[in-house]
Amino acid sequence: MKNLKVIALLFIAMGSIGKVNAQADEIAQLALNIEKLAQFKQILTDLKKGYEIVSKGYGTVRDISEGNFNIHKNFLDALYAVSPQVRKYRRVAEIIEYQIILIKEYKAAFARFKKTDVFSPDEIAYLASVHERLFKSSLRNIEELTMIMTAGQLRMSDDERLKAIDAIYADMEDKVMFLRYFNNQTTVLALQREKIQHDIRLSQKANGLNK
Repeated sequence: MKNLKVIALLFIAMGSIGKVNAQADEIAQLALNIEKLAQFKQILTDLKKGYEIVSKGYGTVRDISEGNFNIHKNFLDALYAVSPQVRKYRRVAEIIEYQIILIKEYKAAFARFKKTDVFSPDEIAYLASVHERLFKSSLRNIEELTMIMTAGQLRMSDDERLKAIDAIYADMEDKVMFLRYFNNQTTVLALQREKIQHDIRLSQKANGLNK
């Protein structure tokens, strides 16, 4: 994360970004990944609901529809095998919520930056690459959480599982905070460039009237 912050600071300080060697297939894959974010967000939302359901007990599970239950049946079955202390730990739902937030804010910011006319194609590609690296890193957090939360995947005591969950939570929180910092600083830069463009247009208009 420190490396990403250094990159962000350089981006703001320089006011421009170096050439990014983005191949056409990489850009196409990025577009495909962005299209899949909404679907992945829904999966995470369903997973969070499944976790909350299982934390409330079997009675609640019996009340949900068969279709919704089957979506995460394997996950829920494995989750029942771990201790209540672990499966009811509030950080689990908070980690999944952070992932949903990251996807939502990532999509909104990138779409907003693409609509502006103040960033070059190379700069847009750079912004996309930062978001993409952050997103892929967060997916590894979710994969690790799944392993910790399902019985039989790792030989760990409850205390070890809780500590591991805390570490994942802290890392996810750091990612969300960095994403917001990076997006905010990029927004500031965009506004500065828009003001410069506006001032240039006013100057050109004034000079045209004076001729």
